[in-house]
Amino acid sequence: MTTDSKFLRTFEGEVFASPPIWFMRQAGRYLPEYRELRARAGSFLDLCFNPELASEVTLQPVRRFDLDAAILFADILLIPHALGQKLSFVENEGPRLEPPVSMKDLDGFRERDVVESLSAVFETVSKTRAGLAPDKALIGFAGAPWTVATYMLAGGPMKDPGVLRQRLYEEPEFIDGLMDILTEKTIAYLLAQIDAGADAVQLFDTWAGGLPWPVLDRVSVRPLDRISKAIKSARPNVPVILFPKGVGEKALDYVLLQGCDGFGIDYAMDPGWARANLAERVVVQGGLDPLLTIPGGKDMEEAASTYLRLFHDVPYIFNLGHGFTPKTPPEHVLGLVNFIRRNG
Repeated sequence: MTTDSKFLRTFEGEVFASPPIWFMRQAGRYLPEYRELRARAGSFLDLCFNPELASEVTLQPVRRFDLDAAILFADILLIPHALGQKLSFVENEGPRLEPPVSMKDLDGFRERDVVESLSAVFETVSKTRAGLAPDKALIGFAGAPWTVATYMLAGGPMKDPGVLRQRLYEEPEFIDGLMDILTEKTIAYLLAQIDAGADAVQLFDTWAGGLPWPVLDRVSVRPLDRISKAIKSARPNVPVILFPKGVGEKALDYVLLQGCDGFGIDYAMDPGWARANLAERVVVQGGLDPLLTIPGGKDMEEAASTYLRLFHDVPYIFNLGHGFTPKTPPEHVLGLVNFIRRNG
């Protein structure tokens, strides 16, 4: 693959003095231009399903900060929505899903065509790819099956993760069935994003942390193995990045997966351990605590320097260890980008 994109060339093994940069949640509530579009759209879901506006949101941070990659503006809960689970977003509270999912719902979920239902998302991908310069990559994404399932079962953000683990123990056939459906639908969803113009894809498993190993293997590692293998089999030149947050040394089980090209490290992971154990196997991405971008300044720059120093001799993508919060000042993001470009 020949490309002008630093981001994509990193996956070919190229090492840059100044690594490619993009950020999780780089588009969103911390940007005034986003808030203006969000008000015009009406609701968050209306914004996600409006290709013109969603494409503009995707492009906003790339224009403002000259980042090396854009990530599709969408939401990990669009798949449950496409499966027929009612979804809404409550201001200052987050997503709400209803009704609760049970065994009787699974057959209906299997019959749903998420690619047809989410055609607006793929139009957003096409519009965005057309609006990006050739040296800018476009990243598609999806929530990992376990993380998506937690929202579907809890009806929103989890308050007690142990409740869902208990349900796995009590109703294994139901949880396995739901995970199987979400795995297959996610494969179809990501392949459609790639066919619409996504250059790479990332899977977010935000709720992977804190699970006992047999459960982690069952609900996170194995589903991500299936998804990444299917993508690489169908589209072998498209990088697949995995971001299972909070898994610690179990990261090794993910980077050894056949379909894993990149691994996002979270802010709790020791970057020295990641350099020694992960960076010779896959492209490491991320690590910086996003809360450091709120005060910005010296502490943020010193922390960023740690990642630049440790990963200077291997393919590496600079990113955060999770996403920006709404309190992040945009000028601090620009300061971070300029620091990386000067000191990489």
